[in-house]
Amino acid sequence: MNARTSLGTPWPLAYTVSSDDCRTPMPLGFDAPLAKAARHLAELGYDALEVQVRDVGARDAERLSAAVEPTGLRIVGLGTGPVAAQDGLTLTDPAPDVRRHALDRLLGAARLAVALDVPLTLGQTRGTFLAGLEDLQRHWAEEAVRRLAAEAAELGTRLLIEPQARTNTSLWNTPEQALAFTATIEAPTALVLDTHHLEAEGLDAATAVAAHVKATGCLQLASAAGRGPLTVGDHRLPTLLHALRDGDFTGWLTLEHTQEGDSLRAAARSWAALHDALARP
Repeated sequence: MNARTSLGTPWPLAYTVSSDDCRTPMPLGFDAPLAKAARHLAELGYDALEVQVRDVGARDAERLSAAVEPTGLRIVGLGTGPVAAQDGLTLTDPAPDVRRHALDRLLGAARLAVALDVPLTLGQTRGTFLAGLEDLQRHWAEEAVRRLAAEAAELGTRLLIEPQARTNTSLWNTPEQALAFTATIEAPTALVLDTHHLEAEGLDAATAVAAHVKATGCLQLASAAGRGPLTVGDHRLPTLLHALRDGDFTGWLTLEHTQEGDSLRAAARSWAALHDALARP
């Protein structure tokens, strides 16, 4: 890691940004085109970026790298939220063409992840169930994710599944549910744990992280109130950081939260809160 920007942890500190293929920047990431966001985040002291993508493939690796490399930051992961959030494509849609299109988008993102040598993360694109179709939709999603994980592994990367609150998706709302599913997959996988989603499901974030740190590739952070930027004095942060250290965490941290109207201030607040937490015993 770059000593100028590092908080002194063994884990890169990343911020959520949107690739320029997105229709608009994602509301939980820096509100600016990719190159501009990267430049500002480097100036604030971040190490890396987690890039949300919508419609990409391996051909886009050079474009993404060209936008980021001049800042000295690195891309540590690709998120796929815009596939569902901006285009409404999910793996559980009743329409076969929509499911096929969703999987094609995810496979394209996997090829880009391989070209960038980073993991691919899966969140709300798995979709939600409709009454009477639950079993069929679960089957569609599970088969699609098995294929995605297998092809990602064959290409040379791995899939990270994010347990998300039931308001976002009907599948794998807790780490235990996600791990029960990934145990049926031969390809290597891991988890993305997000403090907002854990807490929305009534889980204590630090306890969940401590229990599943070995299976976790990324920890996403936001304030407990309103999913906003972190604040100095957040009592959860030292406990979370200790859980990562005690569990020999080898992944990365990502700030994924609302911007409260000003991404520069939001990103600075979160960086300062983590710096403060690391200074505490």
